[in-house]
Amino acid sequence: MANSAPRKLVISAAQYPIGEPATLAEWEDKIRSWVADGAATGAQLLVFPEYAAIEQAAAFGPSISSDLAKTLTAVADEAERRVALHVDLARQHGVHILVGSGPARNADGRYVNAAQLVTPDGHVGVQDKIIMTPFERDWGIVPSGPLRVFETAIGTIGIAICYDCEFPLLVRALAEAGAELLLVPSCTERVSGFHRIRAGAAARALENTIAVVTSPTVGDALWSPAVDRNEGSACVLVPPDALLSDTGTLAEGPLSAPQWVTAEIDFARLRKLKTSGEMRNYADWSNQPGVTNAASIAAPATVKRVRLC
Repeated sequence: MANSAPRKLVISAAQYPIGEPATLAEWEDKIRSWVADGAATGAQLLVFPEYAAIEQAAAFGPSISSDLAKTLTAVADEAERRVALHVDLARQHGVHILVGSGPARNADGRYVNAAQLVTPDGHVGVQDKIIMTPFERDWGIVPSGPLRVFETAIGTIGIAICYDCEFPLLVRALAEAGAELLLVPSCTERVSGFHRIRAGAAARALENTIAVVTSPTVGDALWSPAVDRNEGSACVLVPPDALLSDTGTLAEGPLSAPQWVTAEIDFARLRKLKTSGEMRNYADWSNQPGVTNAASIAAPATVKRVRLC
């Protein structure tokens, strides 16, 4: 996080319920209400989950929403308007927003899983998911990239969409490129899936001396073959250290209850951990056998830097 960024940052992460909006206008009203409620917490950054955009498919009726291929097409067709709505809301409320991810078409017409980070002054950054789950492979979603770090007025941010946070080298590359805040939007159908994401997020916070924020979809949406069941809790995690948090958990919501989960992160203290914390995980990465430096396996040079301020 750049030194010019705020010393402290308030973040709210959604435990977002997948509903069944009858129209796109109804869906837009829901998003407006959620953003207004999130901004009312005092947050400077709002985080929505992976595949939250799939909720839009319900507005097209059962002939679309019950068919996975047609769902992907319909929701991808709405991507530009969906992001524009969030840009307007970011400007209106003076907040940064991680838009709920959804399918987008890449250059060859195949679908990727893309999340957009929008700013109050209208900038938009995009991170595609890197590693596909077995379910996404079955759906025809393909991996994409590159990894990006986003330089914003509230600091330097990386995004690891759901499964991506379970892979240490991806997140290490983001940390080596300067990210001090990692956003992990997720969509897991079982409590076991939520705990995999939580375990990965906590480990990435510890290894890299960064803050990690998770945001899940919650509730049942049996009309959808893609997001039919959803379990999880939003978490704001840091390395366990007396300077920040003995447990490493700054905030965590109750399992699968729709709500915002809010915490304040003190990045000045987080930076101090790299040189004066109880342990030195970030600095000692290269002490692992066979690792001469982070670049030898994390390849931070492959991370693209995107300026959003």
